[in-house]
Amino acid sequence: MRITFEIWMQDGPSDAGRLVTHTVDEVEPDMSLLEALDHVNAGRIARGERVVEFDHDCREGICGTCGLVVDGRAHGPHEGTTTCQLYLRSFHDGARIVVEPFRSAAFPVVRDLKVDRSALDRVARAGGFVSTHIRTAPEANSIPIARADAEASFAAAACIGCGACVASCKNSAASLFTAAKIEHLGRLPQGRVESTERVLDMVAAMDDEGFGHCTNTEACEAVCPQAISTDVIASLNRRYLWARLETLGRRRV
Repeated sequence: MRITFEIWMQDGPSDAGRLVTHTVDEVEPDMSLLEALDHVNAGRIARGERVVEFDHDCREGICGTCGLVVDGRAHGPHEGTTTCQLYLRSFHDGARIVVEPFRSAAFPVVRDLKVDRSALDRVARAGGFVSTHIRTAPEANSIPIARADAEASFAAAACIGCGACVASCKNSAASLFTAAKIEHLGRLPQGRVESTERVLDMVAAMDDEGFGHCTNTEACEAVCPQAISTDVIASLNRRYLWARLETLGRRRV
């Protein structure tokens, strides 16, 4: 196959970026997009040029590191996949593919296709935990959990924090990510003790990081590699409302 890439290159956060054309020959349809970028970099090294920088780690669709916008869509044209799971067989021979970084004020460009997504980590740290006694682990079956709650918690916990929801949202909202973390813990008995503080703290952290507000376009669900439903955002809104009312009730007392 012969593929032409239009790759965003930017020397740093304050520099002006540009799309740079790279044409690669003799790539195989079963190569992943990241392997094709490796091929591009091998050619740049041979010519004495610096490599195109991009994030990756496991290359198995697990870690959420490989956040790229491919032809205008976060993670590429397929639903339920990460960038590392996108293969060249999804494109025709002679295709021109535009590769860009995730775009969001909360995700400043580090260099080229790499962005700083640590804002998501700070949102998670604001309340994404449960407190427990430091003793021997309790028997797993000692706390009964309804099947519906267990399944909903597991589905929300599948979030890998890739940031595609932010990159696809016209408001750069992190509502799907935040809601998934809150739903994951809030559905379980161990997480209900701190549920009020958690939702207030995580939403406040989300706002402090500069993420926008959700306007229910559901673009986030469309690109989420774990197909997490926007139902978790509806649950977040309910939890946030009740948390605010509970806090106001405490102040009056």
